[in-house]
Amino acid sequence: MSSVLYDAQGPRAKRRNVLYTVVFLLAVVAIGWWMFRTLSDKGQLDWEKWKPFFSGSEAWTTYILPGLWNTLIAAVLSVVIALPLGAVFGIARLSDHAWIRVPAGVIVEFFRAIPVLILMIFGVALFSQYTSVNSDDRPLYAVVTGLVLYNASVLAEIVRAGILALPKGQAEAAQAIGLRKTQTMTSILLPQAVTAMLPAIVSQLVVIVKDTALGGALLTFPDLLAAVGPMSSYYGANTIASFTIVALIFVLLNFALTSFASWLERRLRRSKRSTGAVLAAEDEEINPAAVGGGFGSGASA
Repeated sequence: MSSVLYDAQGPRAKRRNVLYTVVFLLAVVAIGWWMFRTLSDKGQLDWEKWKPFFSGSEAWTTYILPGLWNTLIAAVLSVVIALPLGAVFGIARLSDHAWIRVPAGVIVEFFRAIPVLILMIFGVALFSQYTSVNSDDRPLYAVVTGLVLYNASVLAEIVRAGILALPKGQAEAAQAIGLRKTQTMTSILLPQAVTAMLPAIVSQLVVIVKDTALGGALLTFPDLLAAVGPMSSYYGANTIASFTIVALIFVLLNFALTSFASWLERRLRRSKRSTGAVLAAEDEEINPAAVGGGFGSGASA
């Protein structure tokens, strides 16, 4: 049986796909076994290397939790600054005035084209030469500066695309009832665009959390990743174990963030259904009774 999107598989195609699946699973098992044997032969799976993370709290209180706290500080500061800044520049790019739209577009495209690591290094040089920021605080300032400049420009494009994706009738209806452009944007367009933009915004917030590790790797920022070096040296070169624990913490952080965003998106969609707000095409439902009533009315007429 065929579908609009694809043709149904025949017997040969099904057998071939089963064969490919079996080969792929065998390759995954073989690679996993090779990695396990290699790590075991190198002594990286010995209990002594993993013991500090499961017995006692010294590794957590001395290295992991302080690094995690610095990571969260940098990520939260970057998000708090980048989100409103990105919204401002995204809306500015939609302005009817060229003297607002053009400079905003130049700024967004400029910082969006520069790697975030270069922006962080630029921040270090800026704060060390032209400000009186304490040397201990410079890495944090540099990391936040780089993350804000880059991610605000990306978020600006997300906001602009989300607003442009709305039906033009929304803005036209607002103008028809006499709303000013500012009122149309804040009361009509932005609230409807939030739900559509939310997945992309959350993806960018995950990028912010992960990119804090660049500061720990290259800018001496004492974040979660930077804790691996001294922790591995202190506990007998347990580099693999330390990186594994840090990676799992990043996975849990980002999973919690995406789970919260999914819950918030579902809640926003439910509230729109209950209040009668305009829904996206995939959320609209056809009322069979209304359709039937329409035909009945036409027949009666």
